[in-house]
Amino acid sequence: MKGVKPVKQNLADLGKPRRVKDINHQARRLAATSESSSLTDLGISDWQVRPVNPGENLLFHVPDLPLRTLQALRKGLLTWQEGLDLHGFTIEKSRAALSEFIRDGSQIASRCLLLVHGKSYNREGEVPSIKSHVNVWLRQMPEVLAFCSALPKDGGSGALYILLRTRTHKHKNLNH
Repeated sequence: MKGVKPVKQNLADLGKPRRVKDINHQARRLAATSESSSLTDLGISDWQVRPVNPGENLLFHVPDLPLRTLQALRKGLLTWQEGLDLHGFTIEKSRAALSEFIRDGSQIASRCLLLVHGKSYNREGEVPSIKSHVNVWLRQMPEVLAFCSALPKDGGSGALYILLRTRTHKHKNLNH
C-alpha cells in the first residue's frame, strides 16, 4: 500500500452545530416579548397540512409545559371559558374566525378554550379538511401553549381543548 498515510485522528470534525431556525419558535418569542402582537400580524399559513383521520386524536404542547398541566388539559379538568363551532365554515372563514377567537381569548385572559371543528363524517371518503388545517394553524399561534382532543362530552375527536398562554400584568403600585 504505497502512498497511504495513517490517519492522525479517527473522529470526524463536525464543526459547530448549526442552529435550525424555527418559524414557530420565532413567532412565539415575538409574542412573548411584545404586548401588542396579534395573530393577523404574524400570519398563519397552510404549509405542510397533513391530512388527519376523522377519529384521530390531536395533541400538541410546547416543550416546557408542565406535565401536570398537560394531563389536566387532556382529562378535561381545566374548565373552558369560551367556545367556537366551525361547522359549515370554509377554510378561509375558519382561519379568520380561529385567529379572532384565539386573539380575543388571550385579551380577555381566558386560559382554556373549546374549539369544535367537526369530523366530516358526512363526506364519505374525504379527510376532515378543517380539522387538518386547525391542527397546523394552532401550532403556529404564539398564544397557544397546548391543545388536545376533547372528552366525548365536549365533542371528542371533533373538538379541541386549547390552553392559552397567560399574560402577567405589571402592577403600577408595588407598595404592599
